[in-house]
Parts: sequence; C-alpha cells; structure tokens
Amino acid sequence: MNHPASLPTPASLMPIAARPDVVFVRGEGAWLFDAAGRRYLDWMQGWAVNCLGHSPQVIVDAIAQQAATLLNPGPAFHNLPAMRLAEKLTAHSGFNHVFFASSGAEANEGAIKLARKWGQLHKGGAHEIVTFVDGFHGRTLATMSASGKPGWDTLFAPQVAGFPKARLNDIATVERLIGPNTVAVMLEPIQGEAGVIPASGDFLRQLRQLCDERQLLLIVDEVQTGVGRTGHLFAHSAHGIQPDIMTLGKGLGGGLPISALLATRAASCFAPGDQGGTYCGNPLVCAAGLAVLDTLLADGFLAASRQRAEQLAEALRVLSAELGLGAVRGEGFLLALELRADLGPAIVARACDRGLLVNAPRAHCLRLMPALNTSEAEIAEGIALLRRAIADAREAQ
Repeated sequence: MNHPASLPTPASLMPIAARPDVVFVRGEGAWLFDAAGRRYLDWMQGWAVNCLGHSPQVIVDAIAQQAATLLNPGPAFHNLPAMRLAEKLTAHSGFNHVFFASSGAEANEGAIKLARKWGQLHKGGAHEIVTFVDGFHGRTLATMSASGKPGWDTLFAPQVAGFPKARLNDIATVERLIGPNTVAVMLEPIQGEAGVIPASGDFLRQLRQLCDERQLLLIVDEVQTGVGRTGHLFAHSAHGIQPDIMTLGKGLGGGLPISALLATRAASCFAPGDQGGTYCGNPLVCAAGLAVLDTLLADGFLAASRQRAEQLAEALRVLSAELGLGAVRGEGFLLALELRADLGPAIVARACDRGLLVNAPRAHCLRLMPALNTSEAEIAEGIALLRRAIADAREAQ
C-alpha cells in the first residue's frame, strides 16, 4: 500500500510488530474504517479492549465531560471518578481494596509485589509464585518471567526468579511445586495467548482449596477475561470461587488505558510508598471505566451478550463441521477455532483483505474477540467473511 501524501508513514515507529500496511482512521461500533474509506468488521477489538465497540457514545460523552472538568490532579490526591469506580468494583466483587494502573502488565506486576509483601509479613519471607506453562501475564521483566510463553525464558535473560511453572488443569503439578518459599498461585481463568485454553471449574475449585490448606494466596489474572468478556462480570465468578487478588485491564476502560489490582482486606498489605504511579487512577480513564461498568451492569446487558456469544459459538461449530475444522473453545466472546493445520496467519491476512479482522495466537487456531454488544447481523456477516477467507487460504496453500 502506498500511503497518500497527506498521511505519515510508519518509518519513525519502532518495528515491534508485523503490522499490515492498512492505516485505520475511524471506528464505529463493530467496525473500523481505513484511510481509503474501506470498512472492516473488527473481531479483535484491540485484543478485547473495546468491550463496547469503537467510540461508543457512552464513553465519548463520559470522557468529554470529564476532560472539560478535571484531567489529572496527580496521584497524591483523591478524585471523585477514581473513588466512584473503586466503590463500584468492590460492590460487585468479593474484594475490598482497588489500586488503579494503566496496563494489565502493571496490574500484574502490582499483584506480584503485593503477594511478596504478604509473604514477608505472614509467611517468613516466602516469595515464590506458582504460575503456568503457556500462561501470559504481560511484558515487564517480572510479568514475562511469570508467563510461560515459549521462548520468553531467554528473550531478555536473566529472568526474574521465583516463578515455577505448573500445568493448567493438573493439580498434581501445582502440589509438587509448593514448598516453604511458596506464597501464591497465579493463573488466567482462560489462557488467551495459548489459544483460548480454559481452566476447568473443578481445577479452579481445587486450587482454591489447595491455597486454603497451604495458606497461599490465589491470584486470578482477569486482564483479558474480566469485565464481561466471558459473559460474566468476572470469569472466576461463574465457578464459585473467591480469589485473594484479581487483576483487570483491557475492557475496563472500553478503549482507554486503565487496569486495576483488587485484593481482599486480608491480602491488602501495601503501606504508603510501596506502590504508586503518575497516572494511576486519573479522572479521565476512571470516568471511562465508570461508563463501561454502568453499561455492563444495566439490566439484561450481560444476559444478552451471553446469548449473542452462544450464537457466534454455534455458528463457528457449524462452520467447523462444514469445512472439516476442529474444536470451538472458550466462553462468551472470547472464542477460538481450531484449524487442524497451521493456516492461522494466512487466514488472518486473507480475512483482512476481505474486511474481517481476526487474530491467530497460535498458527493452528484463530481467536475471536468481538464487542460484547455485537449484533446478530454482524455475527452472520462475520461468519460469511470468515468462510471465504478460509477458502482463500486453503486455495493458496
């Protein structure tokens, strides 16, 4: 693609991702529009960030009003949107305290620090956190070390020590790693980057019981799965467990950069000076978070989202049977389609050519993360585009 003279080129950007040439200039609901005016049905939504779609009016109005009122008094002072958002989050979860940050990695880094501080106070300096093979917790040095993504153990070596890796849905591998230095277990309810691999309800309940028996903290990373993504406000709540610590991000701001670290009163042990950040809890992003939560908590919203998500899952199952593909995994609007071949990158490219944006976290599967208010018509159109993109990729193989 040749960029028009009126558009800048990406030459000054660090090449940290293999991006297609398309340049997006506008978004509306389920759709993105490029510089040439072509529209794309977006089933990535910023990696599950735009939970209400692109530029939803409720967020536009909230941040416009807040921007004209107060942008950032600084983290040394209280502000009303942060207090209101924290109050709403604690009222609808089992947690007592909230710390706001700007990214999921920052929230997870805070969770690691909080667990280690708790270990200093209550477990004789215990600091190790059991995490999981194929898990993903962010891109800081500590959260990369906590992650189990292949190749990350040597990418920026040496790693931060203290993150032995168990296997998801295998409680025996967790038990074998617990020792005198263990302070917590940390996991995603669904491993998104691994290809949308869910932790079973039985496994989550076994982890809760094991942590209770061994006096360990249970940390649930809901950066991707939280804020309605799985059809529930928080994914873990569908399985009847209460973690000690939870992290949120992505959808919490509906497109703006905000994340949260939540803790029960028993686990919340930071003292003044232990944690902070220049932009943590600023009014602008907290106003967006309030608009998101108010929308999700409105009568019928999550029930309708679950219904639409099941329509998408069923349509994917029909497509899979028709084309001889594999399983459909996931919950709510966090879904994966197994391809039975390493066609993921080719399908992603062909789908983009046809006006559909999807993601391949692994070469053998696609990941779909539409807006939570996706319509029945948009699901039908997306499935039709995906069918043609798969045919294109197979034909070119």
